[in-house]
Amino acid sequence: MLASITIDPAVHALRPDAVVLALVATGLPGGPSDDGSRAALAEAALALPAGPPEEHPNVAAWREAYRAFGAKPQRTRCSVEALMRRGGPPEVNRVVDLYNAVSVRHVLPVGGEDLARYRGAARLIRAEGNEPFEVVEAGEPAIDHPAPGEVVWRDDEGVTCRRWNWRQCVRTRITEHTTEALFLFERLAPMTLDALHEAGEDLTERLRDLDRAVRVESRLVGV
Repeated sequence: MLASITIDPAVHALRPDAVVLALVATGLPGGPSDDGSRAALAEAALALPAGPPEEHPNVAAWREAYRAFGAKPQRTRCSVEALMRRGGPPEVNRVVDLYNAVSVRHVLPVGGEDLARYRGAARLIRAEGNEPFEVVEAGEPAIDHPAPGEVVWRDDEGVTCRRWNWRQCVRTRITEHTTEALFLFERLAPMTLDALHEAGEDLTERLRDLDRAVRVESRLVGV
C-alpha cells in the first residue's frame, strides 16, 4: 500500500508544497472510546492555539489551497480547522479519537482509512466529476460526486475523501472493528517536514500504547 500512494502532478501544479506522510498501522485493537482516548482528546482541547483558527499559519495555508480549486473555506473547512472550531475533537472511537487528537495538537489535517475496506492504491487527484462518493443522506446510503477539478483522495472504487480533507466517505471510515488502517498526514508550507514527522511519531507512539504488538510503517509522499 505505502509504495503505491501518489500525488497527481495536477495537484502539485496547484500546490507544489503539498507533502503527505502516510502511515500504515496493523494489529490495531479497536473498540469504543475509552479513558485513554478521552484523555488524549482533553489534552488536545487544552492545547488549542489562542486566537481564531483561520489566523494560524497552517490553517491559513489550507484556506488558500481550498480557494485555489474553487472551494469556499468559510463553508467547507479543512478537517483540522473544523475540529478546532468545535473546541477540540468529539468522541468517535479509540483509534479515531487518537488521530483526531494528534491532528489538533499539531494543527494539520490527518485522515484515517480502514485498509480492509480500501480498494487499490490511494491517490490524491483533481477529480473529473463523475467519481462516486458514498455518503448517508436522511439515514439512507447515497452516492454523491465531486466537482470537476476538486482535489480528492480516491481508490479503485471511488472518492474516499472530498475537497482534499473535508469529508470522508462512509465506506472506508475507521470503526470500532478496524484492525489495519492508513493514516494520511497532509502538510503545506509553512509547516516544516520536521514538524510533520513529529506528528507522525506522536500518533505512532499513541497507537503502540494501545498494544505494543501494533506495527507501524511510514513513507513520505510528494518530495
